Amino acid sequence: MNHSAFKRRELLQAAAGATALGTLPQVFAQGNFDWKRYAGQSLEVHLIKSPRGELLQRHQKEFEDLTGIKVGAEQMPEQQSRQKTVIEFNSGRTSFDVVHLSYHVQKRQFAKGKWMEDLRPMFANAAPPDFDQKDYSAGGMFYATQSDGRIDSLPLNLDPWILYYNKELFAAKGVAYPKSYAEILEAAKKLHDPANGVAGFVGRGLKNANVPLWTGFFLGWGGQFFDAAGKLATETPEAIASATLYRDLLKTTGPAGIAGYNWNESQSLFLQGKAAMWIDGSGFAPPLEDATKSKVVGKVGYGVMPPGPKAQVSATFGDGIGVSSFSKKKEAAFLYIVWATNKAMQARMLATGSGAPVRLSAYGDKEAIANLKVPAAWLTAVAESLRIAKPGLPIIEPVTEFRDVYGIALNNMLTGGDVAAELKKATAEFAPVVAKSES
Repeated sequence: MNHSAFKRRELLQAAAGATALGTLPQVFAQGNFDWKRYAGQSLEVHLIKSPRGELLQRHQKEFEDLTGIKVGAEQMPEQQSRQKTVIEFNSGRTSFDVVHLSYHVQKRQFAKGKWMEDLRPMFANAAPPDFDQKDYSAGGMFYATQSDGRIDSLPLNLDPWILYYNKELFAAKGVAYPKSYAEILEAAKKLHDPANGVAGFVGRGLKNANVPLWTGFFLGWGGQFFDAAGKLATETPEAIASATLYRDLLKTTGPAGIAGYNWNESQSLFLQGKAAMWIDGSGFAPPLEDATKSKVVGKVGYGVMPPGPKAQVSATFGDGIGVSSFSKKKEAAFLYIVWATNKAMQARMLATGSGAPVRLSAYGDKEAIANLKVPAAWLTAVAESLRIAKPGLPIIEPVTEFRDVYGIALNNMLTGGDVAAELKKATAEFAPVVAKSES
């Protein structure tokens, strides 16, 4: 990725000369590739209810007209989707040909069952000339690639965590954007003003939801979820130091009741102008710039996570789309996922704020940039964050249990629990769970 391509000036210049999004180039008919080769077939597509799912359904007719393939698509809330897909995959028959998945929860689970088709043979034999596999970001392809080398999905969206900050509050107290983890805490303390109802920092304190905030700091400390021998490494000095920062930020500079805050409470406080900093997923930006909801329109800064003591990391999550191994129409289903993740669709995703595209080309698309619903600074932060992206949760089957166990430990720290003791207890509780899942 070209670093300079994402500087604010270049982005604004690109936006200034762009045309409407409706004229996004559709470069489908290339060479001798026959998009109609499976015309007359029908596909069932299972989507997670999300902005990405809505975008795909909104443009579904484009795929149908292009290929002559009829699509039946459903969107289902994430929890119900997880239940449905596991039941159907375990039965050996799926009602869907194409499946949308959350990598941070389902990647390892789907891999163990080999529930999705290995796409590598299709890349060479069934992909259109404009497929351009190298255009997918390294972070996206990391998620899409299993440990045995199989690529059993195409990445659709990445959600890097960024630092939102209130520029007005920073300027009023002469505080500079933090350049390290220590400076995040230092800035939060300077900006914390409970007498005026302003928290120096807000973030997730609610158990389970809180884990990604801690793990982001953990990765910046150079932490690894497992050591070289495969042993759980969540009571190490890096784990303790990062959890201590988590506790200190929320407990000493957060709002009252922080232990009950999820992303929505954090966002609400920030958009009211009552929090100086907030770390969370990049997809939460649009409401901050909506004058009907936000008191901080035009005052929000979008920053890349500062370096930790050992590494600069943006904890990142993502989703992808693949072909069911039980589908009888794998080749037609492959065409759908290629279309779903093509350059035009990814540019639309960016422009509508439906997610952070995994295709690098989207971030240089003039028309998408011209139609951004958030400032160009957000795009810069997202693009730079994707360069330092690492999965924010361990890629294991019992990831929900991981969040539950460590979420309780973090919550206990906010209410007086000793950091090292809580991590030791959580590690002892979770170790047999993960060991059983890998046996």
